[in-house]
Amino acid sequence: MVEDCNDPLALAAELFCEEPMDTETIESSVKDILTAIGEDVDREGLLRTPQRVAKSYKELLGGYRMDPRALINNAVFDVTYDQMVIVRDIEFYSMCEHHMLPFMGRAHVAYVPTDKVIGLSKIPRIVDLFSKRLQVQERMTTQIAEYLDFVLKPRGVAVVVEGLHMCMMLRGVKKHDARMTTSAMLGSFREDMSTRMEFLDNISRGAERLHF
Repeated sequence: MVEDCNDPLALAAELFCEEPMDTETIESSVKDILTAIGEDVDREGLLRTPQRVAKSYKELLGGYRMDPRALINNAVFDVTYDQMVIVRDIEFYSMCEHHMLPFMGRAHVAYVPTDKVIGLSKIPRIVDLFSKRLQVQERMTTQIAEYLDFVLKPRGVAVVVEGLHMCMMLRGVKKHDARMTTSAMLGSFREDMSTRMEFLDNISRGAERLHF
């Protein structure tokens, strides 16, 4: 993330890839992988697999081509409100950058405004911006919090992410029910225990175990 920067365009330049995804190279690489594992790329069931994989990557890794400037799209409003705003149970799907296997779960996001609020639908879109790319959950959690803090300059921001990781469920230790929880607390959520506890109490109320 860009630190101590007052220019939103500088932040956007760090996050945004303007070049279209090279689907032809992806298709060629998938054919090489299929051959390497001992498959016949010309058999009926695999004929269109390279194209399908390339198409799925455009969706699963679409965060690289989400323009942070266009994402906000004038959806920051001047509102006199100084109480906590929480959007909880935001589903996300991402790809582990170590094994390129999916991880998925829910994100809970809160902020305490100063004099600005953001449109409700924008918070899940911010989650998508950072989740739909090769990621680690720790970094993703921090990026969501820092981006919202950058845009709104609120009194505080809190993000908690709960994830199930296929790289741990399907391979290695093979622990099916192990979940990872990460958090990022900025401003009043870090400095004020009562504010932090209000947020944590809210997201724990009615929380369900992740099942996918």
